[in-house]
Amino acid sequence: MTTDIQGKVVAITGASSGIGEATARLLASQGAKVVLGARRTDRLEALAGELRSKGGEARHRPLDVTKREDVEGFVAFTLKEFGRLDVLINNAGVMPLSRLEELKLDEWNRMIDVNIRGVLHGIAAGLPVMKRQKSGQFINLSSIGGHAVSPTAAVYCATKFAVMAISEGLRQEVGADIRVTVISPGVTQSELADSISDPASREYMREFRKDAIPADAIARAIRYAISQPADVDVSEIIIRPTSSPY
Repeated sequence: MTTDIQGKVVAITGASSGIGEATARLLASQGAKVVLGARRTDRLEALAGELRSKGGEARHRPLDVTKREDVEGFVAFTLKEFGRLDVLINNAGVMPLSRLEELKLDEWNRMIDVNIRGVLHGIAAGLPVMKRQKSGQFINLSSIGGHAVSPTAAVYCATKFAVMAISEGLRQEVGADIRVTVISPGVTQSELADSISDPASREYMREFRKDAIPADAIARAIRYAISQPADVDVSEIIIRPTSSPY
């Protein structure tokens, strides 16, 4: 089936599980050429092999988004393999929640490094390419936590507010050639909560996350944003469980 996605080159960070993996599966099934990046190379290799076995075009490369040189290498690898970069999905993220009084500075810094610097590194690597092409799209993953703050999530929410601000600034600056989309998921089935080290926060999130939508729901929203005509920029999508009050 021919779609507006067919043939597009899509690079995805955090592609080894959750939203990144679901998005890679969906886009590859519709004819996109996907490049998968994450730290867990065994999972990437297995996923890329599976997608190719089903007739898709997929490549993979180890990626730590906190390292600018890694992200630049990831984009360079995409260009080497497919000759262009149509979409960069800045999806990698971590969420080790805790109350501020716990003073988990290492975890705060990790969220800042992955959730903010990771997105900035993606922009720094991808923007010059898209400007040369005079086309392209950034899809940055924020969260419902980028719209409202709750206890234990102050730093996480701050990083997701930052993703919103950075994305809106980028959208205003790049003009007519490059699209910028923010996807803000509500509670979604993923491994994101596995990074919570604080016992009370972990138990709270285990209960909170019982009402969750599948990662494929977010993948479908991403597909929608990509599939629009070049003169249509879907600036933001908030997607969450129907029954969620948040």
